[in-house]
Amino acid sequence: MDSISDQIEKFLSSPAFAVFGASDDRNKYGHKVYACYLQHQRKAFPINPKSSTVLGNPAFASLKQVPSKVESISIITPPAVTEKIVDDAIEYGIKSIWMQPGAESDSAIQKAEQAGINVIHGGPCLLVVMGYHEPMHATPDRN
Repeated sequence: MDSISDQIEKFLSSPAFAVFGASDDRNKYGHKVYACYLQHQRKAFPINPKSSTVLGNPAFASLKQVPSKVESISIITPPAVTEKIVDDAIEYGIKSIWMQPGAESDSAIQKAEQAGINVIHGGPCLLVVMGYHEPMHATPDRN
């Protein structure tokens, strides 16, 4: 089995990423993960069937709608949703999955690993590994 460093390197080598659970809500991790990719000039696509845009970019309802080949996906969804995403990821041919803390499902992890997918889970958060920076908000002029 690869070390976590090797797994992360494989994940980050993707030419494009999809972020399941991407959101415009600044308090949600789906927002922060998608923003983190953008902060690092990575090609990333927000996946959220309930949103038409995320951070001003078109959002997609599913992986099949993304206009570019994606090899790695970040999942920031409840475990029951994660399980459905993994089924779609296997069918699509995804090479790497990063399940953020709270999105993990033992059955989804097992199914993905059995399909030969590089799965990162139960460990580091992408935000820490890539180095996410909260955007600075303008403060009102007090003069």
